[in-house]
Amino acid sequence: MLGRTADGLYWMFRYIERAENIARLVDAGLRVAMTLSGASDEDWDGVLQSAGVRAAYNSRHGRLTTADAVDFLLRDTSNPSSVLSCIEQGRSNARMVRTALTRDTWEAMNECWIDLKARLAKPLKAKELPDVIHTIKQRTGLIRGAFHGSMLRNEIYHFASIGTYTERADNTSRILDVKYYVLLPSVSHVGTSVDNVQWESILRSVSAHRSYGWVYDGGYRAANIADFLILNAQMPRSLAHCYEKIVGDLAHLEADYGTRLKAHDTADEIYATLKSRNVRDIIDQGLHEFLEDFIRKNNQLGLEISEGYRFYI
Repeated sequence: MLGRTADGLYWMFRYIERAENIARLVDAGLRVAMTLSGASDEDWDGVLQSAGVRAAYNSRHGRLTTADAVDFLLRDTSNPSSVLSCIEQGRSNARMVRTALTRDTWEAMNECWIDLKARLAKPLKAKELPDVIHTIKQRTGLIRGAFHGSMLRNEIYHFASIGTYTERADNTSRILDVKYYVLLPSVSHVGTSVDNVQWESILRSVSAHRSYGWVYDGGYRAANIADFLILNAQMPRSLAHCYEKIVGDLAHLEADYGTRLKAHDTADEIYATLKSRNVRDIIDQGLHEFLEDFIRKNNQLGLEISEGYRFYI
């Protein structure tokens, strides 16, 4: 496969995953705002931090407001991580690799782009947000469903899957990290209803609210949530599940090409760390330090995959 085709597939699915993740963050932010009686515009600081766009927002807007934050996250094309920007980039990459996609996948991507471009053409009213967020999640889910249901399990599939799970791992780790340093207003709130709402928002932003309740009895506990989102491979957005998939996809590429790259060793190392640790070890080490190291290594893996498979040739 040409490197630029692998690049297009990898980034097409990274952008699709990112668009959905941003929509889920906005949804979680809206839920927090509706739940807390003392909600304010400053509550969106944590959402912007989780999305990794706080500095970009500051350069665009003089002060933080709910309306501006939502608009920046959903439809501002000056923000490369906005939903509209991600869908535009995802579709552009899909068009570049059109001949590598099934008709069902291409049509799902194109229809997503047409629908969301129309819905995000102008600033949204508050009453429109739930429907638009639902549509973003539904449309991106349809793309993945069409792809998984119609594509051969060959190199095309594996590059797309690696893009999905690399982006998903980055998103989950950043959201969990921000909880400890941004979302919680102060130490005095630990264990209070405010803390519980914040934890609930984290779980909802990664589609884990109900499934968490199936696995853990009782309320929201930091150790249980960290265990669920980092080490529980049954949870499809956990770091362990993402790396189980990444390692598997890279193994298939190794077999297809007959070549083992540096990226294979990096992915195996990350996965081995996730399998060998328990949550108490991670918390004792320092959750922030663990996640900071994970994010760095996950980014390193992305670069090694790009270089090893010569994405730009």
